[in-house]
Amino acid sequence: MIPGMATRRHFSDLSEQEILALAISSEEDDARIYRTYADKLRGDFAASAEIFDAMAKEEDTHRHWLIERHRARFGDVIPLIRREHVAGFYTRRPIWLVENLGLDRMRAEAEAMEHDAEAFYRRAAATTTDADTRKLLGDLAAAEARHGHRAGALNEQHLDDEAKGEEDRAAHRQFLLTWVQPGLAGLMDGSVSTLAPIFATAFATHDPKTTLLVGLAASVGAGISMGFTEAAHDDGVLSGRGSPVKRGLASGVMTTLGGLGHALPYLISDFWTATTIAMIVVFIELWAIVWIQNRFMETPFLRATFQVVLGGALVFAAGILIGGG
Repeated sequence: MIPGMATRRHFSDLSEQEILALAISSEEDDARIYRTYADKLRGDFAASAEIFDAMAKEEDTHRHWLIERHRARFGDVIPLIRREHVAGFYTRRPIWLVENLGLDRMRAEAEAMEHDAEAFYRRAAATTTDADTRKLLGDLAAAEARHGHRAGALNEQHLDDEAKGEEDRAAHRQFLLTWVQPGLAGLMDGSVSTLAPIFATAFATHDPKTTLLVGLAASVGAGISMGFTEAAHDDGVLSGRGSPVKRGLASGVMTTLGGLGHALPYLISDFWTATTIAMIVVFIELWAIVWIQNRFMETPFLRATFQVVLGGALVFAAGILIGGG
């Protein structure tokens, strides 16, 4: 049994007062979420911030209607019941997760939130016997159905083609600066800088196990170093490159993966089989980096090839010469 499930109520067991209380708390939470989105976006995406401000105001209006209905039927004391108290009830993703995934993810989440609310109100309306309450819940269901496309409607109100294009370009640029650029730098460093120690060890010892240990140490060590360096050298405030934690994470993880790519083949006990596979992986890694540079960073293909493939080949050759000597 999932922890906490035994203490949750089933929707079918809720009284009409509890259903109204649940609706009130849900509208309150959704308004808070939309305002958080707006605050997060206000600096870089003012037009989209207006969209979420408007959606938050609408949720406040719904909450006000629900409170008035509760007061008319049950008085001023509203029971404390929230989504997490009801088994099988829809939940919201952690706001810190969604707000860190960018503008498009927030827009998509807002649309999903409205669809969830519509389904709730339709189900709630079907359970109540009071005519006025049933009418209110039905009206809210219809409103949420319209709001399922509210992001699009508000986009038309607040975002003309030029404004939306500017915001989309800004979001894409932020994605490149925060994730792609440090991740690519890490991948390049991890792939290239670990070539010499890994292949020098391989050809010096002809021992896959020793080579694997050196490769793991070099990859993880480089990843930690690159991650901390990226996070520490620029807080992102003046450069606009975004959160140093995100950049450090992207750089550190990709650095580690870049080295592990040609270290893990040495899990194979046969030296020449492992080395052949590792060389193939190196070839794929270097050309993948060229493609990423050309695709996302708009680096000319020949320049990227010269920088990455030639540089990697020289480091690779150095490792073999040192190890073989």
